[in-house]
Amino acid sequence: MILATIIANCIVLALEQHLPDGDKTPMSERLDDTEPYFIGIFCFESGIKILALGFAFHKGSYLRNGWNVMDFVVVLTGILSTVGSDFDLRTLRAVRVLRPLKLVSGIPSLQVVLKSIMKAMIPLLQIGLLLFFAILMFAIIGLEFYIGKFHTTCFDDITEEIREEFPCGTELPSRLCPNGTTCRKYWLGPNYGITQFDNILFAILTVFQCITMEGWTDLLYYSDDASGSAWNWMYFVPLIIIGSFFMLNLVLGVLSGEFAKERERVENRSEFLKLRRQQQIERELNGYLEWICKAEEVILADEDNDGDDRMPFDGSRRRPTLKKSKNDLLNPDEGDGDLALGSPFARASLKSSKLEGSSFRKKERRLRFFIRHVVKTQAFYWTVLCLVGLNTLCVAVVHYDQPELLSDFLYFAEFIFLGIFISEMCIKMYGLGTRPYFHSSFNCFDCIVICGSIFEVLWALIQPGTSFGISVLRALRLLRIFKVTKYWASLRNLVVSLLNSMKSIISLLFLLFLFIVVFALLGMQLFGGQFNFETGTPPTNFDTFPAAIMTVFQILTGEDWNMVMYDGIESQGGVNKGMVFSIFFIVLTLFGNYTLLNVFLAIAVDNLANAQELTKDEQEEEEAANQKMALQKAKEVAEVSPLSAANLSIAA
Repeated sequence: MILATIIANCIVLALEQHLPDGDKTPMSERLDDTEPYFIGIFCFESGIKILALGFAFHKGSYLRNGWNVMDFVVVLTGILSTVGSDFDLRTLRAVRVLRPLKLVSGIPSLQVVLKSIMKAMIPLLQIGLLLFFAILMFAIIGLEFYIGKFHTTCFDDITEEIREEFPCGTELPSRLCPNGTTCRKYWLGPNYGITQFDNILFAILTVFQCITMEGWTDLLYYSDDASGSAWNWMYFVPLIIIGSFFMLNLVLGVLSGEFAKERERVENRSEFLKLRRQQQIERELNGYLEWICKAEEVILADEDNDGDDRMPFDGSRRRPTLKKSKNDLLNPDEGDGDLALGSPFARASLKSSKLEGSSFRKKERRLRFFIRHVVKTQAFYWTVLCLVGLNTLCVAVVHYDQPELLSDFLYFAEFIFLGIFISEMCIKMYGLGTRPYFHSSFNCFDCIVICGSIFEVLWALIQPGTSFGISVLRALRLLRIFKVTKYWASLRNLVVSLLNSMKSIISLLFLLFLFIVVFALLGMQLFGGQFNFETGTPPTNFDTFPAAIMTVFQILTGEDWNMVMYDGIESQGGVNKGMVFSIFFIVLTLFGNYTLLNVFLAIAVDNLANAQELTKDEQEEEEAANQKMALQKAKEVAEVSPLSAANLSIAA
C-alpha cells in the first residue's frame, strides 16, 4: 500500500506543469489539493513505525535506520511546506522530490546496489578531494593569466552597440576589430558572463566545465581572441590531460576496485561457483544427449546388420541381446529383471519392436539421424546465417522513390526467404525433435518471428495496404551470430557472465531511473516556467515532466550540459543572483555522469574478470581430461602388449 501511495505521489508530481510568473494550470491547482492526503498517509506510516520501534534512543529504533531517517525528513519537510504555504518555502517544497527514493527502502535488490555505491563513497571522496585540489590549482593559474580578459568586445562607433559578441584585443596577435568598430569595455562576457576568471569561484566553475570536456575549445578560442594564440594551449592541454584523462577516470578505478572486493567475498564467490557448476552440468547434459544420439545410431546399425547377416538359428540368440541393450540404454537405473509377459510395458515393447522391425521405420529413423547430423554441422549454421544476412540486406535496401523493378524483386524475395526459413524450422523440428528444438532460446525466437511473418503475410492478403512491421524483426535474427560463442570459449564465458549479472544491471538501471526522476522533479521545482528568453524557450527546459526527463538525461550524457547550466543561471538572475543554482548542475554531472554511469563500466570489468576465471578453469579441466585420457591409453597399450607378444609367439 505504501509503495502504491509513493508511486501515485510521484505521478502527481510529474503531472504538474509550471508556467511563467508562477501561474498554474487548472490541473496543477487540483493536484495541489491532493497534497494533504499524501502527507497524512506518510505521517500515518511514520507514526506506526515509531510506535512499533521507538523513536531514537535505543538500538533498533526508528531513527537508527538510514532509510527511516530519509522518510522522516521527507515527511517533516512536507508538513512544513504545507503549513507555511503563505511564505516562500520553495526549497522545502522541493524536498518532496525525494519521495521516489522511498521506493528504495521497499525493494531489497536496490538496497544492495545502493549500499555497494555507498561503500565506495569514502574512496570517492578522497578522489574528489584530490580532484578539487587540481581544479583549484588550475583555477589560480587561470586567475593569474585571464583575469578581466573576457570583457572587451567590438562596439560600433556610431550606435555604440555591440557588433560581435567575441573577445578582442587592441594589438596583434589578438583578434582585432573590423573597421567602424572599437575594441573596448564593458562587455559582460561570453555565455552570459559565466565563463570567466575574474574571481576564484568563477575560475573554479570554468575549470570544472573544461575538465568535463564541454566547451573547453570555445574557451581556448576566446582566450586566443583576447590575448593571442602563442601560449594559451600550454594551459588548456595540461588541464584536459591531468583533469579529464586522469583525475576523472580515477572514479572508474575506485568503483572497479570496490566491485572486485565485493566479488571476493563469500556471497559473490558462491554465486561464481554456482555459475561454474551450472556450466559444468550443461556440458554434461549436452554430452549425455550426444551419447544417446550416438547410441540410437549404433542400435540402428546393429539392426541393419542383424537383418542382413544373421543366420536363422542366430535370431533367437542375437535379438534378446539387442533388446536388453536397448532397455539398458533407455532405463539405466532399472535392474536386469525381465518384464512380465502380460504387463502393459511388455506389450508396448513388443509393439515397438515390431514397428522398429519394419523397413519403413528404419528408413525414416535413418533419414532423421542424417538430418540431425546435418543441422548440427557448422556448414548448415553458416549457410542459414548467410541467408539471414541476405534477408536483412533486402530489408535495408528499401529507400524512398525506389525503382519499380526493385520493389517487385523485394516483394518476391520476401516470400522466398520466408519459405526458406519455414523449411529450416520444419527440418530442425523433424531432425532434433520438438522439445530439443524449443530448448534453445534462438530457436524459440526464430519460431516467433516466422509465425509473426506468416500472420503479417496473411493479414496483408486480407487487408491490403496494412502492415504490422513484423518483417523488420527478421533483421534481429542476426543475433544468431552469438551462437558462434559455442566454438569460442572466452567469448562464451564473457556472454554468460554478463547474462548472470543482469539482475544487478537491472537494479542499477532502476536506481538510475529514480535518480533521473528525482533531479527532473527538482529541476521542475527550481526552474519550471523560468526558461523564458528573448529568443524563446529552448527545447531543454523544465516546464513539463517529459521535457525535464530529457533535459536531465542529456546532462547525464554530458552533451551540452554547460549550455543548460547557462540558461538556468540566466533564468534566476544571471551572474549576480543565479550562480548558486550552478550547484544543481554540478551535483547532477558528478553523481550522475561520473558515478552512476561508471558503475556500468565497473560491472563490465568485474564480469570480464569472472569470464577470465571461467576460461582458466575450463582450460585446466580440459588439460586434466587430456592427461587422464593419455594415461588411460598408455595403460591400455601396456595391458595389450604382453598379450600381443604371446599371440605372436603362439603363431610362430
